[in-house]
Amino acid sequence: MKVYSYSEARKKFAKVFDLARTEEVIIKKRSGEQFAVVYKQLSNSPFDVKGVKTRAATKDILEAVEDSRSGEDVP
Repeated sequence: MKVYSYSEARKKFAKVFDLARTEEVIIKKRSGEQFAVVYKQLSNSPFDVKGVKTRAATKDILEAVEDSRSGEDVP
């Protein structure tokens, strides 16, 4: 665990964040308050999905979208 004063942490902000990836970092204020810097990796976006392998050509996909939007039943 690494401890920084508030003013030291402010000067070395990037280093504090890098160090917090591997260990707990405490920042102490002159008033005696202490704050812990914790690394938290967020999950990926729900829109970040793997691609799908298909033999459909772009033309086929566009036709399917157009058909679905036409409102007609397609056999």
